[in-house]
Amino acid sequence: MMKQILRSIVVMLALFAGQAWAQSGKVEVLWLGQSAIKLTTSGGKVIVIDPYLIKNPKTPDQYKNLDALGKVDLILVTHAHGDHLGDAPELAKKHNAPLWAPQGLAASLASLGLVPQELSNRMAQGGNIMPFGPNSVKITMVHAEHNSELVWNNPATGKNEIHFGGEPCGFIIQLENGFKIYHMGDTGLFGDMKMIGEYYKPDLILIPIGGGQFVMNPADAAYATRNFLKPKYALPFHYATNPFLTGTPQEYMKALGKSSTKVFPINPGEKLEF
Repeated sequence: MMKQILRSIVVMLALFAGQAWAQSGKVEVLWLGQSAIKLTTSGGKVIVIDPYLIKNPKTPDQYKNLDALGKVDLILVTHAHGDHLGDAPELAKKHNAPLWAPQGLAASLASLGLVPQELSNRMAQGGNIMPFGPNSVKITMVHAEHNSELVWNNPATGKNEIHFGGEPCGFIIQLENGFKIYHMGDTGLFGDMKMIGEYYKPDLILIPIGGGQFVMNPADAAYATRNFLKPKYALPFHYATNPFLTGTPQEYMKALGKSSTKVFPINPGEKLEF
């Protein structure tokens, strides 16, 4: 009973906070390690992206309690790997929040019973949605150069199974005030980033820099930032969570050199406001 009361209080406080935030017209980006982001839009909506939290070694302890996120209106997942899908199924069920993911991943989550069918929504690259109605947030799925397999432990056998995770992706998120964020998920360098930069003109990029055999290294990320995307702001992420992700924000900034892009080398648990 006490837990239910406390949870109700948290939800009420989150609602009041959301109303106050909507009046402020600000955008808040809270980074929680790897590519986990809590985005509070200028209209007060809360979008959680790639919420790898409980098992994430870089997530601050307070956010390993999923209730610490407060309300969640929408969940986006870029691909099926565990360090991106993370706690998305639990958050979707906890908040009755729609989850949007690549087509194959959304279908697998529903068919395996990990996410209720009515909450597991499919998108394809180039598709877009306006989940909060017209003249509000617009989300477009774009390409990412990576892979996507869903590893599921079958409770009946105790063995891991590999299921289809769809094509990996990134998201262009255009907020109510026109501010555009490009969450790149996991990706290598690819030429169509130039088209994404020219066509969508993101204000802020959330860009992986860890390198190794998984994502862009700092030099690749700097090249994409300087030559293809040309944003006003960049938040480097997806590094230092395992021994393979050795790239650092300092290496990224050094490779970027003199640039009109302002880089925010923040730590997990810190936030930006725009």
